Amino acid sequence: MLEPHATLVAGGDAALLPGCTVAIITALIDANGAWMDAAGDALRAICRPGIGVDNIDIAAATKRGILVINTPDGPTESTAEHAVALLLALAKQVVASDRVLRTEGWRAARLRGIEVRGKTLGIVGLGRIGRRVAQICRQGLGMHVVAYDPPVPDETFATLDVARAATLDDLLPHAQFLSLHCALTPETRHLIGARELGLLPPGALLINVSRGAVVDQAALIAALSDGRLAGAGLDVFDPEPLPDDHPLLRLPNVILTPHIASYTADGARAMHIGVAQQVVQLLRGERPPHIVNPEAW
Repeated sequence: MLEPHATLVAGGDAALLPGCTVAIITALIDANGAWMDAAGDALRAICRPGIGVDNIDIAAATKRGILVINTPDGPTESTAEHAVALLLALAKQVVASDRVLRTEGWRAARLRGIEVRGKTLGIVGLGRIGRRVAQICRQGLGMHVVAYDPPVPDETFATLDVARAATLDDLLPHAQFLSLHCALTPETRHLIGARELGLLPPGALLINVSRGAVVDQAALIAALSDGRLAGAGLDVFDPEPLPDDHPLLRLPNVILTPHIASYTADGARAMHIGVAQQVVQLLRGERPPHIVNPEAW
C-alpha cells in the first residue's frame, strides 16, 4: 500500500525523481536500474501510458520491488485505425498522388492504386490491436485475413474468421499486406529481416505500428529500394526519433508518421485516465488491474 501523501513525477525527469513514489513516464525514458535508483527507496511504481514497456528494465524493477503498470486497453482503437489508415493510404497511393499533384500538376498525378477487397492481409501478433485490425479488415473491408500468433487459442481465430498460420514462413508467402502487431522482445527483435521480406509475394506492402526493431531496418530499406517490397507504412522506427538524414526519409514508396498511432485525443485520454485510475487504486491499497510484473506486488 502506498502512503496517501505519495508524490508523483510525470515525464520521468531524473532531476525530479529523488523521493518520488510513483513515476509516470513516456517511451523516451530509459528506465534502467540506475534511473530507478535515482528515486531512492521511495519509488514504488513506474507507470507507462500505453502498452509498450520495452523501455523499462522489468527485471530491475522487480528486483527492487517496483511495480510496472501500463494501460493496454487505452491505445487499441486509435492504433488499429492508424494501421488500417496506412494500409489504405498505401493501396490507394494517397500520399504519393498528393505529392505529385502538388509538384507536377493535375495531369501528372495518375498513380494507379489497388482495391483491398479480396486481398490477403497477414497479421503478426493477434493481441488487442491485431484483433481489432483483423476485425476491421475482415468484416469492414472484405479482406482475407491470416494471422500468426502461437499462444492465441483457436477459438479467437474462429471468432474473428481469421485463418491460422502454423509458422511465420507459412504466413509470409500469402501476405499481400503484412501488418505487425507484436511486442518487442528478444525473440521478436529483427523478426522480419531480409529472408522474411524475400518470402513476401511480389508487390507486397508492409505496415508496422508495433516497434521499429521488430523489423531489420537495413533489410527493409534494401527491399524498398530494389522493388522487392512495393511500399511500407511505418509509425515506428529504430532508432527513435528518426534522424533527419535517415534513408527512409528519401524513399518515395514509404509513408512515415512519427510514432503517433495511439496519440489521438481519444487514445491519449484513455491512456492517461487509465494511469490515473491505477495510481488512485495504489494509494487506496488496491491492486491495479494492469501490473506487468505481478511478482512485485
